[in-house]
Amino acid sequence: MDARLEAIRDTVLARNPGEREFHQAVIEVFESLGPVHDRHPEFLEGAVLERLCEPERQIIFRVPWTDDAGSFQINRGFRVEFNSALGPYKGGLRFHPSVNLGIIKFLGFEQIFKNALTGMPIGGGKGGSDFDPRGRSDAEIMRFCQSFMTELYRHIGEYTDVPAGDIGVGGREIGYLFGQYKRITNRYESGVLTGKGISWGGSLVRPEATGYGTVIFAEEMLKTRGQSFDGQRVVVSGSGNVAINAIAKAQALGATVVACSDSSGYIVDEAGIDVALLRQIKEVERGRLKDYEARRSAVSYVEGGSVWDVDATVALPCATQNELGGDAAARLVRNGLLAVGEGANMPSTRDAVAVFQEAGILFGPGKAANAGGVTTSALEMQQNASRDSWSFAHTEERLTEIMVGIHARCAATADEYGDPGNYVLGANIGGFVKVADAMLAQGLI
Repeated sequence: MDARLEAIRDTVLARNPGEREFHQAVIEVFESLGPVHDRHPEFLEGAVLERLCEPERQIIFRVPWTDDAGSFQINRGFRVEFNSALGPYKGGLRFHPSVNLGIIKFLGFEQIFKNALTGMPIGGGKGGSDFDPRGRSDAEIMRFCQSFMTELYRHIGEYTDVPAGDIGVGGREIGYLFGQYKRITNRYESGVLTGKGISWGGSLVRPEATGYGTVIFAEEMLKTRGQSFDGQRVVVSGSGNVAINAIAKAQALGATVVACSDSSGYIVDEAGIDVALLRQIKEVERGRLKDYEARRSAVSYVEGGSVWDVDATVALPCATQNELGGDAAARLVRNGLLAVGEGANMPSTRDAVAVFQEAGILFGPGKAANAGGVTTSALEMQQNASRDSWSFAHTEERLTEIMVGIHARCAATADEYGDPGNYVLGANIGGFVKVADAMLAQGLI
C-alpha cells in the first residue's frame, strides 16, 4: 500500500473497531489508489478518502413486532447513507441474522464504487436488519416489514434515499414495505423503492438483473482471451435469485452449469442444472436443494462441504461475503479454472483474490461484476420518474449496454494505470475518481 495512504487507513480502522468486513473492503480499495494520488494530489489535499470512509449518516433503530403466537419480538434495523455525491443514496436492504453495523457499512462502502461505475446518477447506501425471514409466515413477515418501515420512512425518498432488495428481501418484502410507506405518507411515490411488482411500478428484468449482469461481465472478460461461455463448465454458489438467474444466463450462452449450493450443501448435475425445477423448489416451494436430488435422476447431493470442490472452468460465487477462501481458490486453479465473476458482494477473501491474480485468472470483482442489480434499479427509477414502462427486450438491452460499458471502463482504467487485466484495480480507481471529482466540485460535504 502507498505510504501516503497508510496513516489514513490506520485512522479509519481505529475509528471503526471490530468491523472486519468494513476493514476488508476499505483495505482492498486503498491498495489500488496509490497511482491515483500521484496524478491527483488534490484528492489528498481535499481529504477525499477520509470523507469517503465516513458515512454521511448512520441510522440504527429498534424494530418491535409480534409473531403469530402473539409474543413480542425485537430486532435491530440499520440504514447507512454513505455518499450522495453522485445522486440519492441507492442500495439494498438485507434481512439476515448475520446483519450488523459492520456488515451494512461494508456493503454501503462497496455500493459507492459500484454505483459510480454504472454511470447512473446514484450514490451509495445500504440497510437491513438482523431479522431472519426463514420459517416465518407471510403474516409475520408483513408485520415485521410494517414495523421496519414505520421508522425507515423518515429517512428515505426518491430524491433522498432509494432502497431495494438484497438477501432476504424479495418482491414480497418490497410489497409490504411499499404499502406501509404509502399508508404512512399518503403518497404514491413509486421511486422510493425499487424491485417493486411489475403491475405497480416495477421494472422487467429486475429479478434477473444481478445474475444476468454477472454473466455478461464474465463473458466480456472471456472475450479478451478469445473465448466465451459456450462450452464452459460452470459452478455457481448459492441457489437464490442471483444464482438461479446466473445459471439461466450462462446456460443460454452455451455453458453447462453443473453445481450450485445452499446453506446445507450442494448438488452436482452433470447434465446441467434444470433451471425450471430449481426455480420451482427454491422460489415457489421455498424448499432446499436436497429436494432437487429426489426429483431428478443422476444428481448427487452433498450435505455440507464446499461447492468449490467441484471442477470448473468458470466460477460464479453468488451467495455471500467471504465464501470462497484461499485454499478453495488454489484448488479451482489447479483444476483448470479460467475466470471468476463475483455475483455476490465480496464473496472472495483477500487470500483468494491474491491466488486468482497470481495465477492470471480473469477475476471480476463484485463491485463491477454484480452491478446489474443496481443498474436495473436505476432504470426502474427512470421509468417511475417518466411514468413509463419498458419492454423486457428494451430493458435487457440497456442492462447489457451498461454492463459491457462497466467492463470497458474497468479494462481501460487498468490499462491507463499500467496494470492491464487487473479488474480489481480498474473497478476501484474507475469508481473512486468519479466520486472524488464530484466531492471536490461540491465543496466540503
